[in-house]
Amino acid sequence: MASLPEYVSILFPGQSESFDPAIVRTEMERGLAKQRVGNSKVLRKLNATLLFASQVDVNAFEDWYFNGIKRIGFFEVHHPRTGRLTLMRFEGADIGELLPAVSGYHVATRAVVLECLG
Repeated sequence: MASLPEYVSILFPGQSESFDPAIVRTEMERGLAKQRVGNSKVLRKLNATLLFASQVDVNAFEDWYFNGIKRIGFFEVHHPRTGRLTLMRFEGADIGELLPAVSGYHVATRAVVLECLG
């Protein structure tokens, strides 16, 4: 099983977590709508910023993305909030824009959305 490479750091600022409650809601003619659980697990999403400390790390990450997980694969990540090893993937296989933190992309970031079942 692939893992998020060790040279990639997940930054604390900009993190947020959400999930789809996976319920089925039926509107009623009168009164409150009825709700029931639709799925046993929910789709969790983690908005995060990945930090790369060098151009070598940026290039290695792109190689891992295209050849390691082949854009759509799952990989293990230590969840930033729980610390548990969790299987995740990039939402829509999107790794976001590469943004330089200093000139020359010697330090760079990517804003991503990671998704998992929980």
